[in-house]
Amino acid sequence: MSWIDTHAHLYLKEFNHDFYHVVERAKLNDVEKVILPDLDSTEREKMINVFRTDPHFFSFMLGIHPTSVKSNYREEILKLEESFNNYPNPCGIGEIGIDLYWDITYKKEQIEVFEYQLHLAQKFNLPVSIHQRNSIELVLDILQHFNGKITGILHCFSGNVEQAKKAVNIGFYLGIGGVVTYKNSQIAEVVKNVGLSALVLETDAPYLSPAPLRGKRNEPAFLPIIAEKISSLTGHSIEEVARITYQNSKKLFYYE
Repeated sequence: MSWIDTHAHLYLKEFNHDFYHVVERAKLNDVEKVILPDLDSTEREKMINVFRTDPHFFSFMLGIHPTSVKSNYREEILKLEESFNNYPNPCGIGEIGIDLYWDITYKKEQIEVFEYQLHLAQKFNLPVSIHQRNSIELVLDILQHFNGKITGILHCFSGNVEQAKKAVNIGFYLGIGGVVTYKNSQIAEVVKNVGLSALVLETDAPYLSPAPLRGKRNEPAFLPIIAEKISSLTGHSIEEVARITYQNSKKLFYYE
């Protein structure tokens, strides 16, 4: 079995003290690839430095996270545009989206930056990784305008079954991580109803560790725990979960 972690922030400070051990544990647990999502210009160089430690094991995306959209957002856009020249061959545009949980001060600007990055994805023919915290309906409404023109992942999907089916119908995959293992998580119902063909796995490390490790730092080595839960929910073997989610991730990021 092989796994792909489609979303892990291994360049953040939580991994400074044992980064190489984290990578080693991931490989020992059959993780073949880890995709690094971008946040903004303050973290981008750290992300690229992690990518360069093992370009076969890591891939990276470029993008502006919605919580990084502030009054200087135009400056961030310019730096992002420069990054496509400085760091060629990203595997996607992300982490992008809309976050109405932490702060709605820059909601209008978040929407503008999100739509701009969706157009970038269309221009470069790259998939997107979308953050949609407290904003799933708004995100889906915007994505309807790009129906059939872009694809990607609704990262850490947090919607209901109806919203999940709407996302799948416009060509998106659902990123499923540790939240699916939490007691009374509505994501369990989503997984049961949409099936493996619409799912990819992610950790969002260092955040959202699966049960029973909730509250501890998350890392790619924990992917099999998430997969075991999906296996129990769908009735598919763990081998089938591995095979199908792996194929979905490869198809999305490498056009195979």
